[in-house]
Amino acid sequence: MNNREIVETYYKHANANNWMAWCDLFADDMIMDEQLAGHIEGLPKLREMMSGMKAAFPRFQNVPRQILVDADKGAVVSHLSIRNASGQEIECDVMNYFEFKNGKISYMANFHDTKPFDPK
Repeated sequence: MNNREIVETYYKHANANNWMAWCDLFADDMIMDEQLAGHIEGLPKLREMMSGMKAAFPRFQNVPRQILVDADKGAVVSHLSIRNASGQEIECDVMNYFEFKNGKISYMANFHDTKPFDPK
């Protein structure tokens, strides 16, 4: 898979709530700076975190609006439409930044409005 295909597959798996296949896109020594979950290092920790994702967000749609991949870096502007376990609907725009190494995502960071995620 080239880096553009990795990004497209990232969203395909996320939107199918297929989190373990989504995790397969990351390098073993991956690093993620996730705006809500914080700093995550290592694929085992990511897999553990994502194992509860389907229960936490039974409805999850992250639709890319713009995708840019240039060599070993990429960025995606997308829109999240999700429902959490309490039934709260959440809508927000997101910017994901990616770095790739050896056919895997080695680093990812996301940036979004956290207000829709605040408990009501």
